Amino acid sequence: MKKPLIVLFILATTFSFTTSAQEVSIDGRLKPHLDAFFELCKTYNIEYNDKLFALKKIAVVETLQTSSKGSTLGMLQRDEDRNVENIAINWIAMLDPEILKVVAFHEFGHYFLEYDHHVCDDCGIIMSVVNTSYFDIANDWENQIKILFEKSPAYLKNQNSMNTTVAQQNYSGN
Repeated sequence: MKKPLIVLFILATTFSFTTSAQEVSIDGRLKPHLDAFFELCKTYNIEYNDKLFALKKIAVVETLQTSSKGSTLGMLQRDEDRNVENIAINWIAMLDPEILKVVAFHEFGHYFLEYDHHVCDDCGIIMSVVNTSYFDIANDWENQIKILFEKSPAYLKNQNSMNTTVAQQNYSGN
């Protein structure tokens, strides 16, 4: 009788450890943007699940630099091994819903779409270092989304992978 109880205890402990390791704290104020972003990932056939569950949290924070000379509106926070563990959005971005949307998609783009670098300094697109007008981006949202996804390293990698597979199938006569 003791063996089944021990096995059950071990299984229960293992199960609770695995599920708790996959919990991601998502700030409710960012959840609608994250959900919209994931819908677009599905449209563009970009996998996001494993990356999501590698995170600890996606949050609005008060700890990012804020000054009259410039503020950090969002960033990926890394652990000591340089792995991304948090997506942080500065509370200041919450002052306007359009700014929040652009900043959130910018940070999601870095992480989920694999933009390791910004694409320009200030060129009026979501993945630029600085945006003089977040409102111009918000007013051109559909085009901005197309650029964000179709120029992303994750999308381009998928396209190259699919093209290679098709070429191999054609070559082998399948």
